[in-house]
Amino acid sequence: MHPTQSQAPGAPTMGERRKMVEIAAYFLAEHRGFAPGGADADWRRAEQAIDAMIADGLVGESGHELSGDSVHRAEVSEGIRNALKLGGGLSGGSSPRSERA
Repeated sequence: MHPTQSQAPGAPTMGERRKMVEIAAYFLAEHRGFAPGGADADWRRAEQAIDAMIADGLVGESGHELSGDSVHRAEVSEGIRNALKLGGGLSGGSSPRSERA
């Protein structure tokens, strides 16, 4: 799915989608140990993963996932991380030390 000006009812706004992509890209970079030279690939993979989650209805139901309090935002971040793990978005490459423990 490529973001456009029109959006389906219940879909996240462009700003919410961007924030979700930022979170996912961070987790992808973290997974590869923040090695230099992979930021663009992390961003593209994050966009693909978030767009797939939006298309599958896994995010965006309330349309306000990232505008609430910090506890709610932390839950959304954790949900994105878990979805990336379950969906294979974090597969490949070496795991950071924190995930090997």
